[in-house]
Amino acid sequence: MIIFVHGVPDTPALLQPLIAALCLKPGDWQAPALPGFGSPLPKGFPCTKDAYTDWLIREIERIGRPVHLVGHDWGALLVLRAASLRPELVSSWCVTNAVIDPLYRGHQTARIWATPVMGELSMLAIRNSTRIEKALIEGGMPATLAKTEVPHIDKTMRQSILKLYRSANGLRFAGPWVDDLAKLPRRGQLFWGETDAFVQLDVAERFSRQHAIPLHIERGAGHWACHERASQFADVLRAHWSQ
Repeated sequence: MIIFVHGVPDTPALLQPLIAALCLKPGDWQAPALPGFGSPLPKGFPCTKDAYTDWLIREIERIGRPVHLVGHDWGALLVLRAASLRPELVSSWCVTNAVIDPLYRGHQTARIWATPVMGELSMLAIRNSTRIEKALIEGGMPATLAKTEVPHIDKTMRQSILKLYRSANGLRFAGPWVDDLAKLPRRGQLFWGETDAFVQLDVAERFSRQHAIPLHIERGAGHWACHERASQFADVLRAHWSQ
């Protein structure tokens, strides 16, 4: 079983080209939506990094056997954390365009979202769907994906994003989230868009060296390489799973 985990501000729609490229049967995979991201937000759900990790672990536990995890952006961070906490639940893992790195200080938007008042003001500025779509495309999101995702960026998602980034200090990780990476299952893989404007390639290269994890660099692709280069990513995953 393969579990695909999307990032922010995305929904599982991000992963549909990859799933199609892999020619997977319906019972072989799941791509659950993060609570609040195009899906209902459970009552009392705090939208913190640890709450989303617990949610992902519960999703894995329901399968009843070790799974292959694939995560992009925040989905990548949650995959790494869940695999660090519960390695016995993981057959393999692959993350794309985000890793837990204590030297990475977060991109500008992440720092804004993590800052009270500034974050709220930034969210007010992107309530207009046309403006949101334009901003996403300028950030490197493929235009067709942006058009699909924008209708889901509602008040619930915007508030969830602010809470999530504040719980992570604007993507500045320390303590157990970093230390527990020593428990990661060794069967891992990195897939990276070379021109990512949010998490630069040197972050991936550093993680690859430190943790002895193979890194595939997708030349000319950006932060959403998993979507825009779905066929290439599918090839990397097949090779990874065959090992």
